[in-house]
Amino acid sequence: MSEVKISAEPRTEFGKGGARRTRRAGMVPAVLYGHGEAPRHISLPAREFAAAIRHGGINQLFNIDMTDGTTALALPKAIQRDPIRDTFDHVDLLIVRRGEKVTVEVRIQLVGEAARDTLVMTEHNTLTILADATRLPDHLDVSIEGLPAGTRIVARDVGLPEGVELAADPDLVITVVAAAPTAAEMEAETVGEAPAPAAEPAEVAAPEAATEG
Repeated sequence: MSEVKISAEPRTEFGKGGARRTRRAGMVPAVLYGHGEAPRHISLPAREFAAAIRHGGINQLFNIDMTDGTTALALPKAIQRDPIRDTFDHVDLLIVRRGEKVTVEVRIQLVGEAARDTLVMTEHNTLTILADATRLPDHLDVSIEGLPAGTRIVARDVGLPEGVELAADPDLVITVVAAAPTAAEMEAETVGEAPAPAAEPAEVAAPEAATEG
């Protein structure tokens, strides 16, 4: 994955009010930390950051250019998003070094089609790996082409690029190929799930009138 160069400005306003003003200015509030350095509160251009994440994914490597002339390589450690506006509210960035190995989760992409009359069920759509911070794959391809019912793909079955190591449990189930239910089975299941008829309300006896003594 290639680096994306992005400029950063120091951030002096904090709290919810300061973050809102930063976002209104077209920037994303962020904090940069790691390798024993004091955290630096910065802001990134929202449009450029969003474009980089869309293209490279959550493990996009950034070459951050500070206004004081210093630079830093960093990976997104945590991203807070606004699901309604589809914008970024805040980003934690972890400083990394060239040649340093980091542990990250990478998206799994299924390719091909399983055998006829099967269902492909995904148990996990990411895989934890250990790799050079400057050579992280943006996804891992897993082929299901022609796989018959009963096939299970576990973490150890996933092909990894050169220099990438598996950090997840080798027995972690990624995908299961099962037999697709027949029309008769689906119909029987539908009938079995039909709601039971509502019971008729029980008749409530009228209370007997009190007898005067």
